[in-house]
Amino acid sequence: MAAPSPTFRRHAALALCLSSIVAFTIGAPTAGSAEPKPTEAKLRAELAKLGKKLDGLIETYAAKRESLRKAQKAEAVAKQNLGKAEETYVEAKRQVDSIVQLRYQTSSSGGLPALMFSGDMGAAAVMEQLTAQQSAYLEGFAGSLERRKKASETASRLTDEIRDEAKEVESQREKAEDVIRDVKDRLDRLAPTGSGRRSDGSWAPQLPTGADNITDRTRIMRDAVMRRFSLPYSVGCYRSANDGGEHPLGRACDFMMSTGGTMPSAANNALGDEIAAWAIKNKARLGVKYVIWRQRINHGSGWNFMSNRGGVTANHFDHPHISMY
Repeated sequence: MAAPSPTFRRHAALALCLSSIVAFTIGAPTAGSAEPKPTEAKLRAELAKLGKKLDGLIETYAAKRESLRKAQKAEAVAKQNLGKAEETYVEAKRQVDSIVQLRYQTSSSGGLPALMFSGDMGAAAVMEQLTAQQSAYLEGFAGSLERRKKASETASRLTDEIRDEAKEVESQREKAEDVIRDVKDRLDRLAPTGSGRRSDGSWAPQLPTGADNITDRTRIMRDAVMRRFSLPYSVGCYRSANDGGEHPLGRACDFMMSTGGTMPSAANNALGDEIAAWAIKNKARLGVKYVIWRQRINHGSGWNFMSNRGGVTANHFDHPHISMY
């Protein structure tokens, strides 16, 4: 394997930097001291910093994959050209060997000297010239063959090098994602506790308050979601229409993943999955009654499919719905 390229060394430096961030983020306690409890602001700052690092690693990885694709194509062409050159070289060598053999046979039988002394010098001269030309051609082609061989080896080495670099960047990406998951878990442990929780774990009824006309418990949940996730669209909570749900009671919010009754993008679908999972995970802490998302409902014991209500929004394909006690 060739010495690491400058790009690879830059990636190694990035990996070292990332390792430092990992150590700083995880923050193992020293002897005789308790692990400090990070604030939510500090964790969010770390999460934003790691997110930028992760984006950089993903961009680098994508570029490496493209470089690898081009290098593999160049390697295939180089190997194909080398194969053709080797075939041509073998044929040229065969022709030279045939001429040499013919000269040997005519010389041993007295044919060539006889030709030379008989005055038929043209045939001998032609043979000499042909042999010289073919030998020169073979010698020149041998040099060309060697150059093609080196080009093929260089292309193969470059392909291996880029593949190794891509693997290294991918490894660093996975480590970054592990750290991000750790930070998110720690943020989740800082999730607020809903108001009105009784000592037996039940939730006291609450009336809607404030200009948004929702309960304090619902407001705590809504604000926690808005802090925890980067939401692409609006959040709707109170709705006066009485459809038998929690909205008219100020006890539910819809977190929109698209607009105009259209299906969300793949990225926003994944975000909706995260929000729904987070709400279920923090159900007992926040006072979540149930979550509806993508025509399914979860009361805390698993997802169950719901009947078809006739549309993207009605079936909750474009927003997770969180209802509170």
